[in-house]
Amino acid sequence: MDTTTPQGEFLFSIFGSLAQFERALAKERIVAGLAAAKKRGRTGARPVAISSEKLTAITEALSSGASKASVCRNFGVKRTTLYDALKRETP
Repeated sequence: MDTTTPQGEFLFSIFGSLAQFERALAKERIVAGLAAAKKRGRTGARPVAISSEKLTAITEALSSGASKASVCRNFGVKRTTLYDALKRETP
């Protein structure tokens, strides 16, 4: 496509307009889908990796002197997940 000619410039602007239109339609469908899911009681959040009971037990084990590596092994939690959960828990 030669955009230096009036015909090429016209086609380029038409394709750009079609792309914008398609993007607006996709956004509209996404918003409608999220609203329908919310109405059904679904949320888009990722499930919590460590339950509050498990986190309480982990913090008790850590406060009693257990190392983070042993806590991860005993509770079956990855180290980065443990760090993230502890970071969220502390204000």
